Amino acid sequence: MQQQLNIMISGGGTGGHIFPALAIAEAIRTLRPEADFLFVGARGRMEMERVPAAGYRIEGLWISGLQRSLSLSNLSFPFKVMSSLWQARRIIRRFRPALAVGVGGYASAPALWMASRMGIPTLIQEQNAFPGIANRILAGRADLICVAYPGMERYFPASRIRTTGNPVRRTIMPDPARRQEALKHFGLTEGQPVAFITGGSLGARTLNQSIAGGLDSLTAAGLQLIWQTGKAFEPRARELAAAQKHGSVHATAFVERMDLAYTLADVVVSRAGAMAIAELSSAGKACILVPSPNVTEDHQTRNALALSERGAAQLVRDADAPAQLVPAMIALTQDTRTRESLERQILTMALPGADLEIARLALELIDSKTSKR
Repeated sequence: MQQQLNIMISGGGTGGHIFPALAIAEAIRTLRPEADFLFVGARGRMEMERVPAAGYRIEGLWISGLQRSLSLSNLSFPFKVMSSLWQARRIIRRFRPALAVGVGGYASAPALWMASRMGIPTLIQEQNAFPGIANRILAGRADLICVAYPGMERYFPASRIRTTGNPVRRTIMPDPARRQEALKHFGLTEGQPVAFITGGSLGARTLNQSIAGGLDSLTAAGLQLIWQTGKAFEPRARELAAAQKHGSVHATAFVERMDLAYTLADVVVSRAGAMAIAELSSAGKACILVPSPNVTEDHQTRNALALSERGAAQLVRDADAPAQLVPAMIALTQDTRTRESLERQILTMALPGADLEIARLALELIDSKTSKR
């Protein structure tokens, strides 16, 4: 019998960090079923709910980011850093991981920094073409750095980089055999097109306001909607959904069953984060991308252009969304030929197997470090 393998995975804050972490854990467990996982997140952040919902243990650190504007909360930041390092040390001494994986987010930096100080092999996974601050801090200490885009030697030591693509959860893939289950789950009916609007795990104000303003037009055109709103907009979206006379609208803060949503969706409206694009590419979904303008170096627009210029997605800019998004959704759901072309093209941009490749590299790193002890 193989000895139990303890692996610590840290990071979170948004679905763009949490879902790759879960995908990596699932892939490692596929290769090494005896592996035991402990996630480390930031208290009060969404990973503290989403990770246990996926069946994994998690412990929270008292850590947050610095506010860009002058804020009294910044006065506590040095104390949070010291506290989180101390907590991370206690967690590592108790759990004794053979490997520490970081995916970005507030908790990733103190957890992996302490792991490297304590001689634990470390691997970081960067989802974006422009790295987050946690991974930039950790770059000099990590043993391996798994990336999704070329040219990352601008930010990381070239000898430690492995280009793997972004890991996508296999549990979210569409399954035509579950179509009837999906219709029942979302309260929708057969025979009408379905649009899935997802602003990411926290919701997106522009998408929510654009859909709210055009909801009557969408349902009058025969569309059914799965509308992921985020917590803040959910009450208003539910009110609007209940008032519709023409069609079905399922409004919810968070979609737990992404596999069922993708199974039904004829068109997906999404932000253009790296993980959103990885999922849409793997699922082969015709999509309209509305890049967030509130990201470093406008990288979501670059992501969206990389697809739209190859005919793999349609692009609506954030400032144009209130006027253009709803008409674009209606037109695309009614244009079968364009929709099928988008589906074919986006599939060519998928990088399947990134989760298993990262898992394989992680296990090789453990073996190589163990053999040198």
